[in-house]
Amino acid sequence: MPTIYDVAKSAGVSPKTVSRVLNSEARVSKDTRLAVEEAITKLGYVRSFAASTMRSNKSGLIGLISGAITEASSSPELSGLPEIYIFQGVQKVLRDAGKTLLIADTGSDPDTIPDLIRTFVEHRVEGLIHVAAFHKQVELPELMGIEHIVLANGFDTKGTPAVVPDDYAGQRALVERLIEIGHRRIAYLSLPDGLVATRERTQGYIDAHSAAGLEVDPALIRAADDMSPTPEDRRRMMELALNGVLGLDRPPSVICAGNDRLAMQFYGILRSRGMRVPEDISIAGYDDYRVISETLYPPLTTVELPYHKMGVAAAELLLSQFTGAQHSDPGIQRISGGVKWRDSVIPPKRHNEQQ
Repeated sequence: MPTIYDVAKSAGVSPKTVSRVLNSEARVSKDTRLAVEEAITKLGYVRSFAASTMRSNKSGLIGLISGAITEASSSPELSGLPEIYIFQGVQKVLRDAGKTLLIADTGSDPDTIPDLIRTFVEHRVEGLIHVAAFHKQVELPELMGIEHIVLANGFDTKGTPAVVPDDYAGQRALVERLIEIGHRRIAYLSLPDGLVATRERTQGYIDAHSAAGLEVDPALIRAADDMSPTPEDRRRMMELALNGVLGLDRPPSVICAGNDRLAMQFYGILRSRGMRVPEDISIAGYDDYRVISETLYPPLTTVELPYHKMGVAAAELLLSQFTGAQHSDPGIQRISGGVKWRDSVIPPKRHNEQQ
């Protein structure tokens, strides 16, 4: 196997110059760099990663631990958009920074996390990103041997730097837009009350009404899913919530669903009852799960769950720790997603809006 000394001899330079080329240092002329690169190609030289890591104390490796890969398939309603978008955002930033991303999945078993961390430490990762399967509080073990860590889609009680979706701002922006075009009876049929996202989105819904000088009718806010493992129970709860708001003396002119999957199911139930979307009632979702939102007819108005942006922000936050850069909010960064306005929402008909 050729060595760095063989490359130096072939290129007519010193081993130190070859090392500078390999490390992308600026103190090498263009012609010299080309000569070294040609020698590397001709000889088939492969750099000793272990040796260079030991010398520089920098592996160039970043670890990413997540249960999202497994949990996204077993609990898609919780996971929202495929978490692969978070990974893609992380990968883009780290690739541009010359880092290599190592991904490990917990297999839905948090007890595997310590072993995965030990494996990353053995590979001398420079930092770690932990991605939660959905917006929630997480608890990680003591990270012995890893100084830099960022949480994505989750947060902890230790003040670990974290990046999460701004669920409050997303729901508030959607409801403000609905009010702006004339809706006054706006139902919110949500995911379970215990979810962080549900609590924050409900507050955004309430505050949008308050900002417009409108009272909130509690009868219009109902949980439509309890994540029961039994499909029949979940469908029963969803229909109960839908029947509850449609049976009011003043029914809603628009329904905000807890996510795009619920919205899709509402489409089907309403159509089975002879109700048209949006002519008889408007529907909005949350996530911008484009497999749903762009293929439904009519296309679904929804709020983007900004997973790619969160991945980018998490990776940038981690890299900033290497340089000691300060952030205005070193704790939790909230990433907003915009409202994706499509054809499932129209201004209310006057006879449906008893103002």
